[in-house]
Amino acid sequence: MNKHENALNKKVFRVGIYLRLSNEDKDKLNKDDASESIKNQRNMLTQYIEKHQEFELVQEYCDEDLSGAGTYRPEFERLIRDCENKKLDIVLCKSQSRFSRDMEIVEKYINNKFKEWNIRFIGLSDNADTFNSGNKKSRQINGLVNEWYLEDVSNNIRSAFHSKMKEGEFISPFASFGYEINPNDNNKLIIDPVASLIVKNIYNLYLTGLGFTAIAKYLNSKNIPSPSLYKYKKGIKLNVNSNRPREEIKWSTNAVKTILTNEIYLGHLIQGKRTTVSYKNHKIKNKDKSEWVRIENTHEAIIDKDIFNKVQITMKERTKPMKKTGVVHIFSGKVFCLECWHYMRKKNSKDHEYLLCSGNRDGYDDCINKASIRYDVLTNIVLDAINNKIQKFYDEKELENLDSIKKENRFNKKIKALELQKIAIEKQISKTKNYLKNLYEDKVNGVITLNQFKDLVIEYNKNEDIYNDQIKSINKEIAYYKMKEKSSKNNKKIFSKYQKLDKLNRIITQEFIDKIYIGKLNEKTKSRDIQIKWNFE
Repeated sequence: MNKHENALNKKVFRVGIYLRLSNEDKDKLNKDDASESIKNQRNMLTQYIEKHQEFELVQEYCDEDLSGAGTYRPEFERLIRDCENKKLDIVLCKSQSRFSRDMEIVEKYINNKFKEWNIRFIGLSDNADTFNSGNKKSRQINGLVNEWYLEDVSNNIRSAFHSKMKEGEFISPFASFGYEINPNDNNKLIIDPVASLIVKNIYNLYLTGLGFTAIAKYLNSKNIPSPSLYKYKKGIKLNVNSNRPREEIKWSTNAVKTILTNEIYLGHLIQGKRTTVSYKNHKIKNKDKSEWVRIENTHEAIIDKDIFNKVQITMKERTKPMKKTGVVHIFSGKVFCLECWHYMRKKNSKDHEYLLCSGNRDGYDDCINKASIRYDVLTNIVLDAINNKIQKFYDEKELENLDSIKKENRFNKKIKALELQKIAIEKQISKTKNYLKNLYEDKVNGVITLNQFKDLVIEYNKNEDIYNDQIKSINKEIAYYKMKEKSSKNNKKIFSKYQKLDKLNRIITQEFIDKIYIGKLNEKTKSRDIQIKWNFE
């Protein structure tokens, strides 16, 4: 007689009943009421216990609104601990599926651990009973059926969500900062009048030259609540993982960057960026950009398209802000040496600020452009050049010339050239795939050995990775120049904003100038070649 049989010969058996409801309970009057389904389960199980005098109910475990495939169910975990600690002799459920629909869980506990701990499992409606040795196969079949059911439900839910995303419906339970969920339609966004002003301010601050960190510090200094704190104060419950109290969660660099790069503020929805590994493995993984669902004009925009594009271009061109102020200087990322093409670094002396070719920094002495240029001198030169452009803009002939230049601008040419490169690489990939196919035939026919085939396949895979990286790089460049092209189309609007400039700032230089090239100093004439590359030429 084994231990399990000894346990069953006891006069009184300690019973724990496990109750679970996974679907939304429509019978509840309020959240504190027990559902009718739970009541029915409890009645069924207690009546069964009453019919068996040797059974004694010692504990009830109840998980409501939790899936049978869930990785964590509080009462389920308590039940397992009590079983392991020998506090129960029998676990009683309405069915095996109420205990778990996950086959791994069923195998781990019902068919293994419970046997090890001398625990009997009984499922009433499906006749699951570990005391009956001939019952195991039917329990395993039920387990598989339950697992298939879970997989089907998961696939149906994913499909439903994907359909909603393709219809431009918002599926997240929480709106991005600056918006709130429409009280009349949970799948639509409306503007939050308070938070949207903060979003606009963040974009304006960035264009004036402040970096991510400087903007975060500014917002915190003004006691402007961070996105999570703002939502918390509005009564929205978020799951925030932080060691600090919620009231102490401040604006961060990442929070600012997220807002400055999110196309939701243009009125577009981009969803489906991430997914879980499976219905059983809830680990989050990022999806390829090609799989994202992007639907435009689904809600009212907070940020104008021109401003958004300027910010994205500025991010690509911007260098690090100055440590003391956190501000990016007005020419940052735009000034380069005409002799060696290195960028010009901003330096400070006791008397003035100046720019120096980075090819002459410590440890390097490769550039012939040794002399620095004063920052204020360059500022005046650029200011005069911009004012000259503005004056010419109001000349009708010059305006006509500008329009003709737009028709075939330099960005368009670069985009076409990059697309041709991409086509050439894709053709090469196609050729190498055919080459691999021929290699396999050669291996089968004995023309080459297995080791030779393996070496050639490894080489092929390396080349394919290189080609794919090249295509990704080209796609990024194409996207960048398309953004620049859109920006250049708004030049008429840019010029019409100004009559004459008295002072430069970061926004003006971003609007007018692509790059500035500084030539070496002529020692005899004390002059140097300075070339300005405009955004509209």
